[in-house]
Amino acid sequence: MENVREIVLDVLLTLEKDGGMSHRLIGNVLNKYDYLDAKDKRFIKRVAEGTLERRIELDYYLDYFSSLPVRKMKPLIRNLLRMSAYQILYMDAVPDSAVCNEACKLSERRKFQNLKGFVNGVLRKVSREKEALPLPDRKKDFLLFLCVKYSMPEVITKTWLSEYGEALTEKILQGLLEIHPVSLRVEESLSGAEVIEVKERIEKSGAKAETSPYDARILLARDLEGAESLPDFCEGKLTVQDASSVLAVKMAGIRKGDLVVDACASPGGKSILASELTGEEGHVTCGDVSPQKTDKIHENVTRMGRNNIEVRVWDAREPETDLIGKADVLLLDVPCSGFGVMGKKRDVKYHVTEDGLSGLDELQKEILAGATRYVKPGGILLYSTCTIRSQENRDAVRWILENLPFEPVPMEAELPAAVLAGVLEEKKAYRGEKASWENCLAQILPGVLEMDGFFFAKFRRKMNADSGN
Repeated sequence: MENVREIVLDVLLTLEKDGGMSHRLIGNVLNKYDYLDAKDKRFIKRVAEGTLERRIELDYYLDYFSSLPVRKMKPLIRNLLRMSAYQILYMDAVPDSAVCNEACKLSERRKFQNLKGFVNGVLRKVSREKEALPLPDRKKDFLLFLCVKYSMPEVITKTWLSEYGEALTEKILQGLLEIHPVSLRVEESLSGAEVIEVKERIEKSGAKAETSPYDARILLARDLEGAESLPDFCEGKLTVQDASSVLAVKMAGIRKGDLVVDACASPGGKSILASELTGEEGHVTCGDVSPQKTDKIHENVTRMGRNNIEVRVWDAREPETDLIGKADVLLLDVPCSGFGVMGKKRDVKYHVTEDGLSGLDELQKEILAGATRYVKPGGILLYSTCTIRSQENRDAVRWILENLPFEPVPMEAELPAAVLAGVLEEKKAYRGEKASWENCLAQILPGVLEMDGFFFAKFRRKMNADSGN
């Protein structure tokens, strides 16, 4: 029998030593230990993800209760204390005494028996004081309070405070820490009655399912062991796709028979929805920068049974010459900072650097300059990101309008009423420069709407524009 806590500890140590994205490593680990029962796999996922997500907060408490600062601890002890403190603070089903005892056993098994007393002492203090933990004073230092309470780096929190103010920033931070259901999109050809039948089958699997308030074809599933276990998923009637991504594609206005290009397409969700909307008489050409990414697209396209999609390996900065000036619609979901999906990719926030962000801004402009050549005169560009960083969103809109032959397309009137309310709340709170083209964009904020943080904006290529530009 594998020691599940030791598996979690090794995940945390690997991430600290080698970097990488936690959701990929945790997924690989769960596949490796697929023989474990569902309860153990849930424990591994919950503790690993939760410890990463709450790391700033956990370190703050550990520094308070420990004579040795967290940054000076041995990596194994540091991560053992973090994961154990997370269990004490956030997992009521696990007795505190069991957490402390298992942590001591684990430190001894990993050749740190001389630190067993230290580990036990710190965790016992956390357990005794957990009902009155020493958060920073909200009134004296609101920034530090937010950073610790919601475990968010200062550089990100400070930016949101300057752009949205205190109330909405705290709402965003709360939203990112909430546990969200799995968003399942039902294939477009299924009738309303068939959507209900799919929902009923999800519930028969033991999960709870409800219809999204934003789209009747999106089912929100809780307590789902894995979408791959659902027969409807295997048969291509369902795919995992967030409502924000679905909304962006539908707002592009894709019609039957359209030629759609999806330039940064992996894992293929937008391409597949576009292919359903354009129908067999239409066509989707999509691609991404590496065979690893396009393999994932192929996998999803095959499962969903889509025959009108062509997948290519390409660099979106270098246009495919046969597509220049041909696309009715270009979907351009560019590589971004990912601030809108930090609730799913828990360690994104710890990899933020000024150099990395400025490099992204330049990459996005290079992709825009290259890929927008696909759009024919009068065709549509739907630009999107999964971030809530204005430099990648509103600043990108401004750059497009100043440097490329496109005009904004108002779309607020087409948004579902529930979505529009959240979009308008964001626009009202936003403290940056307001422009005449605001109605061509939608910034989805976590905590405001039950979706991933997301941004999209709609443009039309000017009729007299040369596709070489």
